[in-house]
Amino acid sequence: MALSLLLAFALMLVLEGVLPLLAPRLWRDTFRRITELTDGQLRFIGLSSILVGLLLLLIVT
Repeated sequence: MALSLLLAFALMLVLEGVLPLLAPRLWRDTFRRITELTDGQLRFIGLSSILVGLLLLLIVT
């Protein structure tokens, strides 16, 4: 279980690093826009991410 979590974390870091590596200006602009969202909008994005992640876990396992 610990190995799976470590592998998932490593994969997340790799995927998170692709956009800043390939398109730093786009990443910076996107990050700036995200910081301008309201708390409610950020919470909705977080909840949506959790639900999609759980759905993917249910499908895969």
